Amino acid sequence: MMQDLFSVPSCFSSGEKLPDIPTSTAAATRSGQSAVTLIYRAEISGHSRLVTVTWCRNLLTHGLSVSIEGSAGNGKDKIGREYGEASASADGAGDKSCSACKVEMQPWHFWRKYGAKQFQVDGNIIDVVWDLRSARFSDEPEPLCDYYVAVVSEEEVVLLLGNLKKEAFRRTGSRPSLQDAVLVCKKEHVFSKKRFLTKARFHDKGKLHDISIECSTSNLTGGMDVDMVIKIDGCVNVLVRHLQWKFRGNECISINKLKVQVYWDAHDWLFGTGMRHALFIFKPEPPSPGSNSDFNTDVYFDFCLFLYAWKIE
Repeated sequence: MMQDLFSVPSCFSSGEKLPDIPTSTAAATRSGQSAVTLIYRAEISGHSRLVTVTWCRNLLTHGLSVSIEGSAGNGKDKIGREYGEASASADGAGDKSCSACKVEMQPWHFWRKYGAKQFQVDGNIIDVVWDLRSARFSDEPEPLCDYYVAVVSEEEVVLLLGNLKKEAFRRTGSRPSLQDAVLVCKKEHVFSKKRFLTKARFHDKGKLHDISIECSTSNLTGGMDVDMVIKIDGCVNVLVRHLQWKFRGNECISINKLKVQVYWDAHDWLFGTGMRHALFIFKPEPPSPGSNSDFNTDVYFDFCLFLYAWKIE
């Protein structure tokens, strides 16, 4: 179950472990880059595998990394031919191995925005194909539109990102997979002085929601009083008064009849030094047995959002 892979931290529930931050994402945050990691479950060569897509950005460049989970004991995967000057790495981690291709899109290296890479995962040939030449970006690391990133295995497109789907199928000469890849986890690092914004879809068939987190301070005798507001689509869903006393907590909210558990840990915001982050987790709950719900528990409730909100002075 995905709940075992992406569990809430031990400060909220004893014995559970926070998932590790990918190395590339951790390096990006240390340098002040915004980064978002999307983890999909895809059917590849008859096996259900996790595909991790990381987008990052700073003032000068955007970066893309795609990695695919291998099975236990596979060691390092073989890197095959490559196009577009993308770098590649394959590292064994614990009892899993992983193959990855990375693309850094420097503004003076136009050709890196179009390319392909071929490598192997457990002996199966995988192609990653991308076209980001016309991609439109906003303030977020992930493109808005006019791009595609395709993962191909055995002449099937097992994962397809972006809106240029026809172009991706034409270029790869591959058919769509019979089983769509499912987004199971999103980890995002955002930087701001006061207001932190992101977007999330809590199940495959739902709308894309705007999420904002904001803190306000006021002077009190003997110190500062801090309030925190979490809004979904502009509506206040969580209001925490006196955050300096309630810096860790959780609350169950309802979004279009879907229950979502919201966890927060803002300790470092209040008591840390230097650049520091708070952690927010949004985890949908399956409906109770026998309830009249339009949601399919087998499909919709494996998703989890981890938001790392970095406060800068």
